Amino acid sequence: MKQQKWRELLDELRTVFTGRNSIVDAILPPIIFLAVNSLISFQAAMWSALIVSLVFAFIRIIRKQSLLYALAGVASVAVAIGIAWVLGKSEGFFLPGLISGSMTLLLTIVSLIIRRPMVAWTSYIARRWPLGWYWHPLVRPAYSEVTFAWTIFFAARLFLQFSLFKNQNVNSLALTNFLTGWPATILLLIFSYLYGTWRLAQLRGPSVEEFRNDTPAPWQGQRRGF
Repeated sequence: MKQQKWRELLDELRTVFTGRNSIVDAILPPIIFLAVNSLISFQAAMWSALIVSLVFAFIRIIRKQSLLYALAGVASVAVAIGIAWVLGKSEGFFLPGLISGSMTLLLTIVSLIIRRPMVAWTSYIARRWPLGWYWHPLVRPAYSEVTFAWTIFFAARLFLQFSLFKNQNVNSLALTNFLTGWPATILLLIFSYLYGTWRLAQLRGPSVEEFRNDTPAPWQGQRRGF
């Protein structure tokens, strides 16, 4: 049973590594920026990060992936570089991340307050299960609890990043951004899936198919996917 659960988990995580949003093109430009800024100069670091993002965008276009994803990657790096250039400080490169992190934290809090947890929305966008299923009283608590865990994570990460940004500790800020980025997010996704599927079983609510077919209780419940 445990082996099957881990196989399910690996299948879920595989989409993170092989999906349109690649891990490499998300973390490499900041690393390149930091390295070149330390070894050469601030101006060279800005151009290097931009060139790397353009290369990834070109690769996406060659592979006939969505142009939106390619342009979004370049735009995010260009905005970060623009802010760093205006401020004249290398830590400005990480300011957009602080802003987006603040917005994400606010979104998770609001979603909990209005009883429409953000994790349910992310699952809906990825899986296209019936939206009403997520709001079922024996399903929604699982997504609310996982969203609460996400809220704690986002709040702790934002506090640490802001403290380093305020102290202009660029090297520590870059390292923190990396460690609390994809590595920590992958761990968070593992926790979310394992806890979420366990919690759904404990709640004994309907599975997606049982909800679609309006099957009366008692239900078998959602056995796979979250």
